[in-house]
Amino acid sequence: MSTVVSVARRSFPLPPERNASVPPEARGLARDEVRMLVARDAIVHARFRELPRQLRAGDLVVVNNSAVMTAAVDAVMGELPVTVHFSTWLDDGRWVVEIRSAERTRFPDADLAPGAELVLPDGARVVLDEPWLPPARRLWTARTDADPRATMTAHGRPITYAYVRQRWSADYYTTVFGRLPGSAEMPSAARPFTDRLVLDLLTSGVAVAPVTLHTGVSSPETGEPPSPERFAVPAATARQVNATRAAGGRVVAVGTTVTRALESAADPTGSVRPASGWTDLVLGVDRPARAVDGLITGWHAPGASHLDLLVAVAGPDIVDESYAAALDTGYLWHEFGDSALLMRGA
Repeated sequence: MSTVVSVARRSFPLPPERNASVPPEARGLARDEVRMLVARDAIVHARFRELPRQLRAGDLVVVNNSAVMTAAVDAVMGELPVTVHFSTWLDDGRWVVEIRSAERTRFPDADLAPGAELVLPDGARVVLDEPWLPPARRLWTARTDADPRATMTAHGRPITYAYVRQRWSADYYTTVFGRLPGSAEMPSAARPFTDRLVLDLLTSGVAVAPVTLHTGVSSPETGEPPSPERFAVPAATARQVNATRAAGGRVVAVGTTVTRALESAADPTGSVRPASGWTDLVLGVDRPARAVDGLITGWHAPGASHLDLLVAVAGPDIVDESYAAALDTGYLWHEFGDSALLMRGA
């Protein structure tokens, strides 16, 4: 019997063994050998390297060229060991940070306050200013007396969570499209792509175009709005999107990051213009996708705000059916897990 899933309510059971705790390479798979569920009028199970067969000549795949930073840095607050997650930089020179325990769990809100000081391995100091998204207190704006990018390069590591039990080098958190360092966490929908697969897409008549969206730290928690994020949609990509749609092709976003960037640059008709800056766009049932016809995505945890974005593109029925099928057939979740291609319509 099929699992009952209601992504519209963002609540479904996820057994712990479905959390991919190691990269596919450690499971004996190439990056593009992870499973891929394809959802259009019906559910199809494939491998990611079969993506060119699931698209059509004239389609456009839009990718994120942001590269992940080694944004997790050990620190001490008083005598307490903690980890600082550097999320994004602000225009006034401050940074948005998240403080985690040394065990990678959420740090108690009551122990964080304006003026709290943390010391990094190179002696640099980070001083908390105020909550970034009040009344939530998970993310804080902070001042530092050194260059966090240099600190991350010298002492940082990729951000990981408790379901990844061991540390993996930064190479495991790169994508073939990452060129501009700035993401706190890997734009993970692109992880299964390989150079060979990109060539296969191009030779099959599917175009590829870049946008930039620097991801912040993790999915918002309950009651917390999505963080504003830096993005840029180049003029050339905007032209390709508009030309693809005018010719009857489909625009496929690689991940929620690309979807948010493109939709932030789209007018009510779905026409995309060049744009850059900060986006606080929230996509969902009340604000469906206008320019994006489908997206390639990993599998998101119960309660993740990203699920609303999937519904904005593919609709609640396709998303619910896809998640039920993935749970029934053993798909793996998170950045080292399996993939999906969710399309709106045929």
